[in-house]
Amino acid sequence: MADEKTRRRLSAQDWARAALEAIGEGGLAAVAVEPIAARLGATKGSFYWHFGNRDALVAASLDLWEREHTEAVVERAEAEPDARAKLRRLFTDVTVGTTRTAGNRIEVALLATASHPLVAPAMARITERRIAYVTRLYEELGVPAERARRQALLAFTTWLGHTQLVHATPDVLPDDDTSGYLDFVLDEVVTPEGLGDTAAP
Repeated sequence: MADEKTRRRLSAQDWARAALEAIGEGGLAAVAVEPIAARLGATKGSFYWHFGNRDALVAASLDLWEREHTEAVVERAEAEPDARAKLRRLFTDVTVGTTRTAGNRIEVALLATASHPLVAPAMARITERRIAYVTRLYEELGVPAERARRQALLAFTTWLGHTQLVHATPDVLPDDDTSGYLDFVLDEVVTPEGLGDTAAP
């Protein structure tokens, strides 16, 4: 009876979120049914009500990561009035306050296991989605397609480097907004020299 109550209370998304939190804390290896069940105050029976095996739980956690750390970010950016404002909102959202946050830890943990057979296709799909979105924004600013793609790759690797530094050596980054560092990064990403030049790359 208790197990039936647990099954009604917990959804598949509850399990996926707990698995994603575990990834952020201990990497992909931390996704184990019994510890996550203990975290949720549930039993393994509750897990098997929603998932056939651990791989299914990992896949669900990756889907949740995609929705919350890519699609939701894009949706917020799309609320802005033009491409320049969208770029600024996008890069502000993914850089401000990232030090030691769950989102940063999850990102770093998944990058560390990017070759895993479950992670690799998700990582490839999500990375392409992010780069394609930024490419489109640069194209809306009048940048030729090939150059827009290169600019998007540069912007993406800038963010990725920031993410890794936050995780590995946060002390090298300014610890407050008064430094002007974020404004500098945003100016370089959103309005780098020659961005509006429509000459062939």
